[in-house]
Amino acid sequence: MIDSIINVAFCVSSLLTVLILLLPSQYDPRPPSSGEGSSRPKTSVQILVLGDIGHSPRMQYHALSIAKSGGKVVIIGYTESDPHPDLISHPNISIVPIQPPPAFLQTKSKLLFLIYGPLKVLFQVVCLWRCLAYTAPPSRWLLVQNPPSIPSLAVASLSCFLRQTRLVIDWHNFGYSILALKLGSTHPLVRLSLTYEKLLCKYAFAHFCVTDAMRSVLQRDFQLQAPILPLHDRPASHFSPIPDPCGAHRIFETAARSKRYEFEGNTQVLVSSTSWTPDEDFSVLIEALLQYSKLASSNPNLPEILAIITGKGPQKEMYLQKIASLHSAGKLKKVTIRTAWLSMSDYAKLLASASLGVSLHTSSSGVDLPMKVVDMFGAGLPVVGWSRFKAWPELVTEGVNGMGFGSADGLSKHLVELFADSKKLETLRAGAQKESTRRWDDEWNPIAGKLLGLT
Repeated sequence: MIDSIINVAFCVSSLLTVLILLLPSQYDPRPPSSGEGSSRPKTSVQILVLGDIGHSPRMQYHALSIAKSGGKVVIIGYTESDPHPDLISHPNISIVPIQPPPAFLQTKSKLLFLIYGPLKVLFQVVCLWRCLAYTAPPSRWLLVQNPPSIPSLAVASLSCFLRQTRLVIDWHNFGYSILALKLGSTHPLVRLSLTYEKLLCKYAFAHFCVTDAMRSVLQRDFQLQAPILPLHDRPASHFSPIPDPCGAHRIFETAARSKRYEFEGNTQVLVSSTSWTPDEDFSVLIEALLQYSKLASSNPNLPEILAIITGKGPQKEMYLQKIASLHSAGKLKKVTIRTAWLSMSDYAKLLASASLGVSLHTSSSGVDLPMKVVDMFGAGLPVVGWSRFKAWPELVTEGVNGMGFGSADGLSKHLVELFADSKKLETLRAGAQKESTRRWDDEWNPIAGKLLGLT
């Protein structure tokens, strides 16, 4: 009996010793002693993106702003596409890649999602923990993108507790509202996700959010006590207007296809960037272009449209097949739809040279905003966008820099109105170019820079 107790005690003590030895190192706020190398940065920040870093412009802008202000940054995320060139070249920024889940765990089936979903989350927990707690050095701050909230918030909260790191959540939307698009708002997993999100977010030191409307929801429904700081998206420096964007002959390069689009000056160029997901109903744009085609075929005053669609996503192939069949059937007269996958610099040139931008973002929560519109304004490009959600007026001033719609009919009417009357389009362009003077650093420095101790 005594031998059994001793054996159990030995096993428990050995296990505790191993766990203590394996605990991640903590952040040390003390300055280094003389002779320990280069001067200590103003602050150190881990940035967590449970997604493709190259497709997370806001988090890249955070990293660049912190680094330019003298902070040290480790950005953690998937490396599926090239990030901003300055992110790679800056000496104060390093990237820790997260291993992506196996391909077989990705599914569009609701039934298989209920089976594969937990396995995918378990895989992400292991990968996130290894990156946050061990691969990345301890830091003063951890800035985590939300959504996705599962399992990011749980792993980030535990890592911050053990490493004496302050957690800041950057709210782009709500994780439960994104999940509701797939499962329905009444599904038990959606309600569980909401509870999880409300519980875990209370452990954060502070919060950023993309709109004032989102701040109100976080205060009222999530009952957060920590500071909630609206930090509106603004364009980075590589998005800027160019002189004479409506010249008689324009060429857009698509690096991925090694092609050039060449056309005469009377053709209007429509640009839309989409993630090809359910919260951006691309059929609205297709239907609007079909209606425009019918009108333009009998109205010589309406110009041809070249619609260039950028982005990747799960529904892309389905829509490409539909577009191809419409072209083959001759139903898109005076309308040409092309897709392109562009580098950041080429995309910025495309926006600055186009006639009109289109946003199909419908907002699962009603209080987030599409980053693509911010980029379009940065390039001085006027916008028409889906406007039936609460936060839309925080971004677009109706009739000044853009116009909203709530149906394919509404979008079609805007296209006819703007392309038939160049004066109206130029009025919106002037408003968009004025909006382009509002830049990311102007918004970031007094809010995020101040919180992180960099300004």
